[in-house]
Amino acid sequence: MQTGAQASRVDPREAGLIAVLLVLAAASWIFTATQLNGMDMGSWTDPGPLGFFTITWVVMLAAMMFPSVAPMVVAYHRIQRHRREAGRYAPAGSTAVFVAGYLVAWTAFGLVAYSLYQWVAWLAPGVFAPDQGGRYVAAGVLLLAAVYQFTPAKNVSLMKCRSPMDFILHRMRPGYGGALRMGVEHGAWCVACCWALMAALFALGVMSLSWMALIGAFIAAEKMLPWKRLANRSVSVALAVIALGVALTPAAMDAMVM
Repeated sequence: MQTGAQASRVDPREAGLIAVLLVLAAASWIFTATQLNGMDMGSWTDPGPLGFFTITWVVMLAAMMFPSVAPMVVAYHRIQRHRREAGRYAPAGSTAVFVAGYLVAWTAFGLVAYSLYQWVAWLAPGVFAPDQGGRYVAAGVLLLAAVYQFTPAKNVSLMKCRSPMDFILHRMRPGYGGALRMGVEHGAWCVACCWALMAALFALGVMSLSWMALIGAFIAAEKMLPWKRLANRSVSVALAVIALGVALTPAAMDAMVM
């Protein structure tokens, strides 16, 4: 039987994994800042050519999501280690494949969002320009995100993201293919949970570091703070306040753009 001190002792391998995720997130922030340096960072900055957007989006995902996905990655790594110690099949590197699957799901969402953005811009040229009603479009997206916070779909998907061991134990699949599929499945739940927040990021300026940091903080708060309902409701209120600010005082919102 484990003593309290033994049970609470942090496994150095898991601490190292968390450190790797945080270092990758920090490096991604630095890379993103370098990529976007010197660009016109208006609140409704165009996401740019597809190739540039895809690379930047994936790096942005690592910067914004790796801190909040760390508990899920650690849970997967722990189960894989236990399987290996029990003599069951758990290939080395499967944790990295799991993370790759997670990024695949979010990359798919980003490409869909990019296509929708470009399609709307083609149908109605200038619709996203701040001097042609773009700020009202942004405010509408933000209000949609605020309302989504209260929906059953949000609640169910958020619970999936906040219960790492439950997710892993009920969906464990062996091998690299299983790791990839599990990563994609978890990423899909994460998309279901946070798609409206990411849509808000597109509305505010997908290439803005300030808005990236704010939306990333909202996502981390929802997934990691112990007070789920309070965090969820607080994010909703914050989104509604930002929506009003974008609609009524766009100059103040521009001050946050880096």
